[in-house]
Amino acid sequence: MTNSELQNRFSINTDKSKLDLDVIHNFLRNSYWAKNIPLSVVQKCIDNSFCFGVYEGDKQVGFARVITDYASFAYFSDVFILEEYRGFGLGKWLIETIMAEAELQGLRRWLLATKDAHWLYGQFGFEELKTPEWFMEIFRGDVYKDANR
Repeated sequence: MTNSELQNRFSINTDKSKLDLDVIHNFLRNSYWAKNIPLSVVQKCIDNSFCFGVYEGDKQVGFARVITDYASFAYFSDVFILEEYRGFGLGKWLIETIMAEAELQGLRRWLLATKDAHWLYGQFGFEELKTPEWFMEIFRGDVYKDANR
């Protein structure tokens, strides 16, 4: 689909009141990166992030959030397009929209972690860490294992 065709059928916006928490939670709790995440945590993540929803009419079909200080740093998180809507170019359009967002211009560093979409983010200038020895993390991969849903 061309961008024009996408924009005629789908929309992207940052209005948190339009986000479908059930769609987002259902996807994330089944994802490899947020397995079993509780609904309350998803809500808190949304409350404290710059969020983008992708819609076909009123139906939410995609999501992304950016964790940022709006001055120097941003981190992409929880980016997805529902499986039945993949292949239309929505993921690429979503990333284009985020990267063009006026409030996110002039940032010194963008980061993300992905197991399976390097090809997509590479189109927007993302590369492997140039200095991985500068980065450290605390990773608790099973933090939601026994969480209530």
